[in-house]
Amino acid sequence: MARRPVGARSDVLTVYFEGDGFAYAARGRRAMDPTPIDPVALRLALQHPGSGPVAWLARPCQYGSRARNCHSDYWSVARYAPEVIDGTAAALDRLKADAGASRLILVGYSGGGALAALLAERRGDVVGLVTVAANLDLDAWTAAHRLTPLSRSVDPATDAARLSRLPQVHFVGAEDRNVGPAIARAFAGKMAAGAPVAIVTVAGQDHGCCWAGQWPLLAIYDDLARIPGWGNMKP
Repeated sequence: MARRPVGARSDVLTVYFEGDGFAYAARGRRAMDPTPIDPVALRLALQHPGSGPVAWLARPCQYGSRARNCHSDYWSVARYAPEVIDGTAAALDRLKADAGASRLILVGYSGGGALAALLAERRGDVVGLVTVAANLDLDAWTAAHRLTPLSRSVDPATDAARLSRLPQVHFVGAEDRNVGPAIARAFAGKMAAGAPVAIVTVAGQDHGCCWAGQWPLLAIYDDLARIPGWGNMKP
């Protein structure tokens, strides 16, 4: 958990969620430590061009927290388990209190985007959702790659209809072979017609490189202006 105040105090706190990290050392073999080699969400947060407070959340068991009863399930089949959602919700409550904020904008990279969507579906204080290369429909994602289903995880697509009134933008890479544009379209397709959802496909972009380098420009994309507290973003 990290916080970086930006500019004047605001009642809107923007929280960035880190990706799944180093989940697998090889196909079918779980990593010993899920800490990401490249913390993309942290690098996005450090380039946040807005004027309000910003926070960043790592995922469970990353950055030396394995001693806290962590099991490799929490970066594999249970990476979006109910207890992960509840624990992250508690962290959001603390960050809100520390910032003096009443509303949240959630920004998630890769698996952090899936977790951000799950929290947005369950909270009443989220005014905007932004994801980057996020696996928002777990069934569609695991089927596309013939992966073992995430049996102890909650699928964001299950309750996607709850987000039908929430302004949201989902950035996807045109060259992303891990989470392609079809996954975001499958997620958005489960919402009501006319939902304020934009799917932005970024030409030449793959899953990892180089979202952070493009973020100052992507973060002022027109469709983000509908999110309260984001419309005055500046490059």
